Amino acid sequence: MGAADLVPGVSGGTIALVIGIYERLIASVREGSLALGSLLKGDFARFGQRFRSVEWGFLLPLLAGIFTAVISLAQVLEHQLETNPEIMAGAFFGLVVGSVFIAWRLVRRPAPKHFVIGLAVWVGLFVLLGLGEESSVADPTLLAFLGAGALAICAMILPGISGSLILLLIGMYAPVLAAVNERDYVSLLVFIIGATVGLALFSQILHWSLQHHHDVVLAGLVGLMAGSLRVLWPWPDGVDSPALGAPYGAVWEVVLAGFVGFGFVYLVSRLAMSRETSTSRGRRSDRDRPEVVP
Repeated sequence: MGAADLVPGVSGGTIALVIGIYERLIASVREGSLALGSLLKGDFARFGQRFRSVEWGFLLPLLAGIFTAVISLAQVLEHQLETNPEIMAGAFFGLVVGSVFIAWRLVRRPAPKHFVIGLAVWVGLFVLLGLGEESSVADPTLLAFLGAGALAICAMILPGISGSLILLLIGMYAPVLAAVNERDYVSLLVFIIGATVGLALFSQILHWSLQHHHDVVLAGLVGLMAGSLRVLWPWPDGVDSPALGAPYGAVWEVVLAGFVGFGFVYLVSRLAMSRETSTSRGRRSDRDRPEVVP
């Protein structure tokens, strides 16, 4: 998820959705934000209750992995996106295409309205991205890092529209990536504070929506993923621009990279489904096992 969030157009939420931990992640984040809210209100009893309800055994290793990937892969991805932009974009394009098909299968009761919702979001984001122009804030203030963190985190937990894409559209992608590579801890801390505030607010809305309108939300998320493909189209500038151009250069290498990305998502989703199936069978066998009375 950390590696995905470094790339404009690829979301860590997409990875979470594909491997089957998305709703679990949102629920854990929501409980954490409620605990934080209780602490700020001085309700320590409710804070303790909320704090214990957070699935820390799941959340902490996940956050550690994301943080490790961001720190260790930022320079690698930055170099590859500069030297092989089309091939990298092709790989990410295939990854998101695979994610679109897999996410649609998670809609519990598909209906024509869900298809219309997904299509509308797809077209809307596709057009919106075409209106944007790449720019970069020359000398961002700490307030800019705070706001960028609050906006980017909302996209990071949404499949299809990444935090990096939001940063790119508001001109903060290069400054944030530079802060990571240059170890500008003050700017990064302010960015993290903004992300924490944004996540606390947005997770409440998203959790409620998934609980009460699951299929509608999933259809919208599928549309977001499909719409983000505009940024990932390899030509002419890889992921650096939403402009669309005709294929040129090492086309077959780009196509191969796309198939590799698609295959990776398919393999990960199959492994996740297999694990979930075996876990469910284990739970059923435990329930069906006769109770032994001493």
